[in-house]
Amino acid sequence: MAANLGLNERQAVILTVGFYMVTALIMVSVNKWALNTFEAPWTLLWLQMAIAVGLLKATHHSGLLKMPEIKADVSKALLPLIAINVIGLGVNTLCLVYVDTSFYQIARGLVLPFTVIFAYTLLGQPSSGLVIAACFTVFCGFYTGVTSELNVSQIGVIFGVISSITTSLHAIVIKKSLGAVNNSSIDLVYYNNVLSLVATTPIIFLSGESATISETLAAEGFEAFHSFLFAAFITGIFGFLINLAGFMQISKTSPTTHMISGAVRGVLQTLLGHFAFKDVITSGRLIGIVLILSGSALYTYAKDKEMRASTKPTYIPMTQQDVDEDDKRSKSRD
Repeated sequence: MAANLGLNERQAVILTVGFYMVTALIMVSVNKWALNTFEAPWTLLWLQMAIAVGLLKATHHSGLLKMPEIKADVSKALLPLIAINVIGLGVNTLCLVYVDTSFYQIARGLVLPFTVIFAYTLLGQPSSGLVIAACFTVFCGFYTGVTSELNVSQIGVIFGVISSITTSLHAIVIKKSLGAVNNSSIDLVYYNNVLSLVATTPIIFLSGESATISETLAAEGFEAFHSFLFAAFITGIFGFLINLAGFMQISKTSPTTHMISGAVRGVLQTLLGHFAFKDVITSGRLIGIVLILSGSALYTYAKDKEMRASTKPTYIPMTQQDVDEDDKRSKSRD
């Protein structure tokens, strides 16, 4: 694809990383705007996934991508992934309901520590001193950011912590789920969206959102949902794009680049929250974000150092590329 566009490998990597960062930033920002217009997080998620599934089917019928046929045995094997994904998406969106866009980075700041904890407890992977130091730095950032805020939403922080846990577990489940779809990332994306869409449907009714929507329709009419539906449509498109962007970044870059781009995105997200949503960046919040990003950078350095030393890295493989790189290193040592 890069060759068809007349791009060399370096230009392709820059374009891919930039595309991922832009789509991820727009996704968070428009999500916040949508929830500000009408507070229906599960309905918003359902609409986003419905649009993403529709667009994935469109790429299939147009010949751009090939979507798999949904099979019962594969769906059953992917149930743990779907459960983690639905819970994770739900608490992510609920966290965004209760906290500012700039504080979102702090509320979900414990992803790295939980990842390392689960790597040890579930996979038996020990961590180096540098990795432990990185986790401690991130935790200090989270603690500083949370405790320095006078009007922080406790329930928003709780959703953020749960989100960190589900994100960390998601990495483990993805590693085990790829085998069910013959290690095809795009097949996993399609199954994930379709099955998550089905699983989210009853939650809209159980959460009471369907009743709230009916009451609002009766009282204010369809006009009350114009902004919400427009925002849902935009986020649905960008949800589809971020699936492709994540797939492109994983296939074009190393895990280290993926983590660095995530850290840069965190900085840009904070600035965007300040200028677009008038978020107040307190000194404590700023210190917290700096510490979290510094810890992430230290982890990236530790991982890169381990890879250069040709030792087995102390991290959970986040993608199939990570798994393949681990296998190559093991074979080279043998």
